[in-house]
Amino acid sequence: AHIVMPSNAPAVKRKAVEGYGARVIPCQPTLEARQSTADQVQRETGATFLHPYDQNEVIAGQGTVGLELFEQVPNLDAVVVPVGGGGLISGIALALQELDPSIDIFGAEPKGADDAARSLAEGRFIPQTDPNTIADGLKTSLGERTWPVIRDLLSDIVVLEEQEIVDSMRLIWERMKIVVEPRSATALAAVLNPAFPEAMKGRRIAIVLSGGNVDLDHLPWMSRD
Repeated sequence: AHIVMPSNAPAVKRKAVEGYGARVIPCQPTLEARQSTADQVQRETGATFLHPYDQNEVIAGQGTVGLELFEQVPNLDAVVVPVGGGGLISGIALALQELDPSIDIFGAEPKGADDAARSLAEGRFIPQTDPNTIADGLKTSLGERTWPVIRDLLSDIVVLEEQEIVDSMRLIWERMKIVVEPRSATALAAVLNPAFPEAMKGRRIAIVLSGGNVDLDHLPWMSRD
């Protein structure tokens, strides 16, 4: 496997990928650089290109999360999912739309990378331009396949401040003893946010924790003195 990874990606992610035996090729942290670098690697190696989220097979694979939730959680009312490129939430939304259209799908997104929320509010695709958030896994832009699903199937997207994300990440660590990265914590932060629909109180809600790549030497609540 040849993994094209932004040069500013956390070292813990690169180390984990290399630990599994993959080759990491760094690129500039832009969508254009990622694609051009991937194209070059594909020409050099003859490898099959796999998009991280905007590909039918990838979306379908991520949709199995929705299938598992439906099988394991009776009387599910809503699911809350972090939104970056939109592959995970698109797959889940498509699966649950087929199984039970009454289940609400909510997205969670940092204020510093809220292209999906702005796109949903305006009813048109707004690309990500200059993301700035601790949730590095949510900095990417929506894709041409994921945007229509988000537009048509999501109930809403809750936009979060950075401190809300950090507080939720710490709460999950303290109460559940689960290591999650900031992108995962956005889902809990969305439920705790005052903007989360009042009608959802007391309902059965699934929160998707989608990543645990954390630099344990630089936790966001540690002193930076």
